[in-house]
Formats: sequence, C-alpha cells, structure tokens
Amino acid sequence: MILTSLFCVVFICGCILSEKVKRSQRHSISTCPLMSRIHSAGLVQFDEEAWQEDRPGREEYIYNRNVEFVNSAWSRGSTTANTQNYYRERRNAGSRSRRQGDGRADKDCTWRNRGSEHQESTETVIVSSRDVGRIIGRGGSKVRELEEQSGARIQIKSNENGGIETTVVLRGPGHACSKAKKMIEDLLYQKSQGGHSESRQINRPECAFQDAEEKIIDWSSIISQSEEYQKKKWKDLPPIKKNFYFEDPDVTCMHPDDVALIRYENNNIVVSKLDENDNRPIPNPVWKFEQGFKHFSEILDEINKQGFEHPSPVQCQSWPILLQGYDMIGIAQTGTGKTIAFLLPALIHIDNQVIPREQRPGPTCLILVPTRELAQQIEREARKYEYKGIKSVCIYGGGNRKEQIKTAEKGVEIVIATPGRLNDLVMNNVINVSSVTYLVLDEADRMLDMGFEPQIKKILLDIRPDRQTVMTSATWPEGVRRLARQYMTQPFQAVHSVTQKVLIIPQEEKRRVLYEFIQDMKPDDKVIVFVDKKIVADDLASDLAVNGIVCQCIHGDREQCDREQALEDLRTGEVQILIATDVASRGLDIKDITHIFNYDFPRNVEEYVHRVGRTGRAGQTGESVTLVTRENWRNAQELIHIMEEAGQDIPEDLVAMADRYAAWKEKKDAEDAVCRRGRGRGSRAGFGGRRRRDDWP
Repeated sequence: MILTSLFCVVFICGCILSEKVKRSQRHSISTCPLMSRIHSAGLVQFDEEAWQEDRPGREEYIYNRNVEFVNSAWSRGSTTANTQNYYRERRNAGSRSRRQGDGRADKDCTWRNRGSEHQESTETVIVSSRDVGRIIGRGGSKVRELEEQSGARIQIKSNENGGIETTVVLRGPGHACSKAKKMIEDLLYQKSQGGHSESRQINRPECAFQDAEEKIIDWSSIISQSEEYQKKKWKDLPPIKKNFYFEDPDVTCMHPDDVALIRYENNNIVVSKLDENDNRPIPNPVWKFEQGFKHFSEILDEINKQGFEHPSPVQCQSWPILLQGYDMIGIAQTGTGKTIAFLLPALIHIDNQVIPREQRPGPTCLILVPTRELAQQIEREARKYEYKGIKSVCIYGGGNRKEQIKTAEKGVEIVIATPGRLNDLVMNNVINVSSVTYLVLDEADRMLDMGFEPQIKKILLDIRPDRQTVMTSATWPEGVRRLARQYMTQPFQAVHSVTQKVLIIPQEEKRRVLYEFIQDMKPDDKVIVFVDKKIVADDLASDLAVNGIVCQCIHGDREQCDREQALEDLRTGEVQILIATDVASRGLDIKDITHIFNYDFPRNVEEYVHRVGRTGRAGQTGESVTLVTRENWRNAQELIHIMEEAGQDIPEDLVAMADRYAAWKEKKDAEDAVCRRGRGRGSRAGFGGRRRRDDWP
C-alpha cells in the first residue's frame, strides 16, 4: 500500500515536471524574435519531435524549415535589423560552439556546407540602356515579378559609359542571383513566337553580361591595329604636291649677318625648329613680294591691287617656309599680316595639285578659327584675292545653316569654319574633309581656351595625316605645344616679337619711373599704360592731368561712350597716353602704338603676352617696358621663358629673383610636408600657410 502510494506520487510529480519542461521549451521558442514572428505569421508548423533532438539538430532543422521565409523577407526588405542580427548571431554562435569541439565534427561540416549555400552574394549584370524598360516593366511590375520568382533583390543603377550601358546589381543567395540573371537573360535575349519562347539567340552582344572582374586591355595591340587601319584608310589617296618655291638668287646668296639684320629690323623675328633632330636649314627671309611670287604673276597682280609696298615681318619669313610645303607655327598677334601669310600660299597649293579641282570630293583648304567674327574677317580677306576662280565658304554657329550647306554643296575650295559647326556638317556628310591637304589652325590658343579641343581632334581624324599644317597663336602654352607635337610634322616656328625690357624696382619707385618714361617720349610715340585696378587707373590719370599731361583712361566702370571716345582720341593722336586695365589687352587694334608700359605686372604671363601684342602691329616696330617688384617674384621664371623664346636680353636680377623663389618654394614644400606628417592641426598650416613680407628672400 505504501509502495503503491509512493509510486503514484512519483508518477504525478514526473508528469508535472515534464509539463513544465515542455512549457519552458515553448516559452523559449515564443521569446525568440524570429520564431515568434514566424509563428505569428502562421508560416511554420512547429514539430515537437524534432525539437527533442540535440541542439545542433534543432537549429539545423529550424534553419532548413524557415530559410525560404527569411530569404523572401530579406528580398522584400521587410525584416527588421534586429531580426537579421539575431538570426546571424544565432547561427554564428552554433558554429563557434561546434568548432570548439563538442564531438560533432561530421555534423559541423554538413552544417557549414549548407549554410554557405545561403550566404548573401552580389553579382553585376551589364545591359543595354534601351533594354532597361523591359526589365522594369510598367509601374515596376516586371522587376517585382523577377524578385519574387528568383528570391534576389534587383537594383538598377544610373547609366554608365556615356549612357550606352546600364549596370544591374543582383543581391541575395548565390542560387537566387543565378536564377535572376538567367531570367533577365531569357527576358532580353530570347525570341517569342505565339507566346512560346525559343532557344537563345546566338548573336548576343558580348557586353550584355560581364563578370565583375575587369578584362585586361592590350593597348599595344589596339594601337598597332589603329596604325594598320590608318594605313589602309589613306593608302589609295592621290599624292600631295607641296613645294612651289623658286628661291630668288638674291635670297640664296644672303650672308648670315644680312639674314639676322633683316629679321631684327622686322620686329626681331625669331625662327627655330620644334624638332631638335631636324637637320633642315632654316629658309632665308624675303623682303620683296617678287622674291616669293615671281613665278605666279596673278598673285603679284592681286597684291598690287591692294596697294601694299612691302611684306610684313611675319610674311617675310612665312612665305619661304610655306611655299616649300613645310609645316609652320606662327606666334603672332592679330594685325601682323598673318592671314595673308598663310592665305596666298594656300591659293597656290589649291591650284597646283595632281587631281583637278572639279574631281575632288571636298575642299582642299580648311581654316579653323575660334569665333564667327574672325571667320567672317578671314572670308572678307580671301574675297579680296581673285585667283583662278577659287571659291570659299564661311561656316559658323549662329549663321544660316541652310545657306551654308547650300553654298558648300555647290563646290568650294576653301572652308573657313568654327569647330562646332564644321563638326556638325562633317557628321551629317555635308562636307567631306578627306580631300583637305592644306590645314590652318588660326588662333589655336584661343580655340583651346574656349574648349574646342575635342572637336578639333575629331575633325583631324578625318583629314589625311600627310597634309601641310599651319598653326598661328598669340601665346605658346602647353596645350598648344601638345597639339603641335601630336598633329604637325617637324614644324618651323616663327615668333613675331617686340623689344621687351624688364625693370626690377621697389614698389614706391614705380610712379617716378613712369614720369621719367613719359618725359622721354618722342612726338610720334603712343603708349598704353597697363594697371591692375580701376582705382589705380583713375588715380594715375588724375595725377597726370594735375601735372599738365594730357591722357585718357579706360576701364570696366567707365561708360561705353567714354571708352570709345578714349580709343578714338588715341587713334587720331589727340592724346598719346592711355591708362588702361586689362579690358584693353585683347581685341584693341590701333596700328601705331609704339610702346606698352606695364605699370603693374599682370595676373598671369599669358595676359602679359596679350598686353605686349598691342604694339608692333602692321609691320611697325614696338617696345614694351615692364616694372617688376618683389611681389611678382612667383612669375619671374615664366617671364624668363617668354623672353627666351622671343630672343630678348634677360636681366640678371630677374634670373636671381627666379632662383630665390624656386629655393623658397622648395623649402616651403618640405616644411609643409613635415607639418602634415607630424604636427597635424598644431602646425603652421593653421595660419593658412601665409608669410610676412619680412620672410621673403
């Protein structure tokens, strides 16, 4: 009886204890964020027997039963960050406990392999931009369908590669990404007939799908193929005749001292060779029209009609070079006669080619210019010379496009054009530039400043490389040098210069030097005094007027009528002195300016070149005087380069100033590098890197 009662008590306690264990297990499941969410959604039928297995088996079982739900939730972006973090931590914790050695190596391996199949991966697909709409579908319906069917997230990024292709990023488990990729592939590259899809097209673009890893590009092979293509492209063209020069005996027999004297008297023309390995002799200059064109009587007749007495300095040296068919770079400002310098040899070149003019598919001479005003000016100059019926057309943006096309289609030998409009007509097959054998890039520096370099290079790709090329520029910056090295063949360089003087003085001495210069002026001299600021221009003009010196002043704050009157007074000789800011450094064409006085050094050396270019125009001699103070030492080296190119005498003080600045700059760069590495914010850089004037050398 006692034993029976004891057995009943034990049995009842065991039942109660078992029920508590089951309740504890259910509670642990319900408190899990992931499992509670799954239960509340009614997506999982919990298996009590599976839960009684060991812990790894339980986790593996639950993982396998719910992985599709989790992946689907992640693809929709509906799971919270806490749920995702809990899920990852729970799985990682199980992996760590088994790696520590709990006697289940085989199950650990199986678990690890299964888990790796479901880790999130990323895959990139490149598709044509025109096919993006088919992937998205109306209102995004198609992309949602692809996501639901594949289990991967699909993200379409903005256009790349100039808008030709679009990147599609697939994220999710590896099998889901592969399925989404195949579905996109089937969508874009399968034909459908009667609603049934057929096999994939064989001629699918190679760029449709690419791996994330970039392919190695064999540039040497591409370059060699490009060179072969160029040879095939131009091999069947007729030869070019370039040399039409008959050197006069007086020019041939010139002594080198006589050559140097003629160049010096003609605004100190300096001629050099851009290629150091060029062994050709520099042609001697001419000083009479007959010496250049005695075998072309019609050209001489046209020159005589214009009333010219003798060639300009640029023309004296340009004609012997261009008539021999050589490439040439002319560093000269407007108003120096450079248009006639390249235009008359162009007329002879056009008329004496092997193929008759009527059989050529397009123009023979192309003149590229930066602005419509310059294009119209060159066209007016070309129309003055009637030579054997050679016709020209002026093409520029903003003009009547239909009229320009109509004129070009009638047949012309000379095209004067701005790069933008010409590129438009070439791309539309209105003008064929493959027949161009004489190319002129006029004011190349300004075309580069205006951003025309891409259009110029695109046009030059369609012009035969053995052409004769002429380039003119007011300055010689790196961009123009690069263009010359790339597209010209051993050019000669002719620099039209004026006498340049540099005075290094203290700041407080500048006004005294200006007054001394004005007192030494001759009755026929005219000078433009350049300053940096408007207030300085007004101050100098008032000071000169108080001292009885008649002058005019021009700057941006003056009324247009006052500015025009100031220029008119200088042209007519009412005044001999003009005080001006850089508003007068470009576009001012007064032919009898004898001197330029740089009271303040300009902001950059290119502006210096344009200032100096206001004198020495139309074959006249000119001189510039530049005041340099200690504040201008950073521009000393660039100024030396310009003066060297022009063959000017360089003051020793200017060279010493450039050396001091170079040494100071090197020391400062070294100190700044140390400060950046060691001191950080506590360094001298906290004061903006500025130095007092006492620190200058």
